[in-house]
Amino acid sequence: MASTGGPRIAALNEAAEAAGLAHGEPLADARAKAGFLQVRTVDMAADDAALRRLALWATRYTPTASPWDEENGADGFFLEVEGSAHLFGGEESLVADLSARLKNFGLPARLAIAATPGAAWALARFDAAPHSILPPGQEAEALAPLPVEALRLAPDTCAALRRLGFKSVGALLDKPRAPFAARFSAKLLRRLDQALGRIDEPLVPVVMPPVYHSLRYLIEPIITQEAVVALASRLMQTLAHVLVRDGVGARALKLSLYRVDGEVKTLHIGLTLPTRSPAHVTRLIELRLDAAAATDDVGFGFETIGLAITRAEPMPARQAELPSAAGDADRTEQWAALIDALRQRLGPRRVRRFATVASHLPERAEVLLPVETFQPASRSDPPLSAEDETQSRPLLLLPHAEPAEDVTALVPDGPPRRFSWRGVTHEVKGAQGPERIADEWWRDPAPKPTRDYYLVEDTDGHRFWLYREGLYGRETREAHWFVHGLFA
Repeated sequence: MASTGGPRIAALNEAAEAAGLAHGEPLADARAKAGFLQVRTVDMAADDAALRRLALWATRYTPTASPWDEENGADGFFLEVEGSAHLFGGEESLVADLSARLKNFGLPARLAIAATPGAAWALARFDAAPHSILPPGQEAEALAPLPVEALRLAPDTCAALRRLGFKSVGALLDKPRAPFAARFSAKLLRRLDQALGRIDEPLVPVVMPPVYHSLRYLIEPIITQEAVVALASRLMQTLAHVLVRDGVGARALKLSLYRVDGEVKTLHIGLTLPTRSPAHVTRLIELRLDAAAATDDVGFGFETIGLAITRAEPMPARQAELPSAAGDADRTEQWAALIDALRQRLGPRRVRRFATVASHLPERAEVLLPVETFQPASRSDPPLSAEDETQSRPLLLLPHAEPAEDVTALVPDGPPRRFSWRGVTHEVKGAQGPERIADEWWRDPAPKPTRDYYLVEDTDGHRFWLYREGLYGRETREAHWFVHGLFA
């Protein structure tokens, strides 16, 4: 770790600690103590990523896992276990299970449970026992003998406190607060109050805890995709009852697969409409597993499976027994189910929909956007008129208008009678138009020619959408024709 005065030690293994080396010690002094010392440059980004993965794995114990901030050494994380410790037989059993699993990963850890994050951090760092559980209300008594560094203060603040004779937390507890507030930053008293539970300390979880979450701990690990899908279906059935009670449906879900070796695989599933159907969610999970191949590399298997609803939306009840009343809703759900299946198989951003844009130029009037919601046409929407041909648009709009060659017209500004396109000559039997579309001068500083669009039908019954570029006699002296779309 680079610093003023030369490199310093940022982390130690057991052999280095046994040799008497300490965190923050200059590297030159450490080499003098241990000539066999081996050092590596610290990679903070890799350390942070590894800690985040470990914290994500720890969500098997609780949805709220928060890595420590870098200022205090990003080498641990907080777990909010107040509502989940009973699932493991109590706090003692949870600590024993967590310690054993971390040790199997080659990560011996110091663990502490307390009523406040500050007290737990202090005990995990400075308590004599590697594992400790502090009953609520005993924070001041437990913190008193610990050094001032247990308050998660900056090194210069700790050094200043020691120069003034305050070497332990207990030396600060009964002293007047005003001198500390005048001499030190507000963080000193805030950290003290947070550790004692006088003020709250919000934690930033590694992922936002879901409102609806279900976990299944397995006696024996599973390795097959069929077993994963079956368990996920049971978890969704459990969540469906809660969703019905709250009148909401799932719009986004996250499937978490916890491997025995500590790796966590997560699959995010988005839905077009809110749903409570376990069968529909199970089908999407199966498709997502096929596309992601998440169960190809299972290591020693998955020991825990979690299903969380990361986004829920209101889902009002409806009458499902009467087909005439539920017909429209059934069709909407069928369309949504098809879109969901395509999104899981092809990818969420490969299934797109057309969205209208406030522009009268055909190539700008629509854009393709990823499908996030499905909104079918309402019965109250005015239907498209097949008789209003002047405003009709082709079923296929070409990405770019293509030039038409050998165009023959009776008058220069009249409809075409014959044209060639893509090497084929078409004799025009009938034409409707023109529909004049001018340039959007407020968007393009350089003016562009006006277009006159015609819907034409050739002798074989093929229908085209052509336009003549430029007003004859004012914007151009020679007509230029383009094919812009095809009708059915």
